[in-house]
Amino acid sequence: MITDSQLYSLAIFLGSAAMFLIVVYHFLEVNSDDHVPEGKPRAAGGKAKA
Repeated sequence: MITDSQLYSLAIFLGSAAMFLIVVYHFLEVNSDDHVPEGKPRAAGGKAKA
């Protein structure tokens, strides 16, 4: 059987690994090339042309 100290160490390691992977995922997502802004922004509102 697994001891309490082994379970504690495993939980700390897996939690730290999960947080690290979340940070790496967000870093890669923010810096990816598919977030290119459009050339001309759309009008947010105002008068409609008839």
